[in-house]
Amino acid sequence: MKILIILAVATVLTAGFACRAAAASSGLPPLQTVASVDLNRYLGVWHEIARYPNIFQKGCLESAASYVLREDGDIQVVNSCRDSENGEIRQAKGRAWVVDTTTNARLKVSFFWPFRGDYWIIDLGTEYEYAVVGTPNRNYLWVLSRTPVMDDAVYAAIMERVRQLGFDPGRVVREAGSVRKGDEP
Repeated sequence: MKILIILAVATVLTAGFACRAAAASSGLPPLQTVASVDLNRYLGVWHEIARYPNIFQKGCLESAASYVLREDGDIQVVNSCRDSENGEIRQAKGRAWVVDTTTNARLKVSFFWPFRGDYWIIDLGTEYEYAVVGTPNRNYLWVLSRTPVMDDAVYAAIMERVRQLGFDPGRVVREAGSVRKGDEP
């Protein structure tokens, strides 16, 4: 498990260092975040609906993240998933902190000191019912929801918006059973 966490953090750190160079060489404009995030409303449990594949979530099913305010003002992060091979719950605990206090939409996250990565909130439902998190180099992307399922029309609209932001919807993998048609219960 420690090796998994170390690999995850090293991957995020490497991505962070390459961020500016990748964005500049891609010809894409700088990634924009949402205008404002109320962190108190953002805290709580988020279910992963979809993501770009990444090494640190390989074999993860039913991924979720829990965000709790710490006494020092940072955010405790607990990511969990069910292992696809043995069904056991895997967890990674970390810390996040705001780096852009004007919007609260740009954060850093660390699961193993001194490694850290970007956590930018690039789309957010008006009622905080969904969130989209990406990195400025566009190498990482997550679609999150307060519930384990998301309406297909909402998901399709999110995919169009992330495409407009320079992400490739063709790379996105969905959690099995996480998207439903609008007329399904």
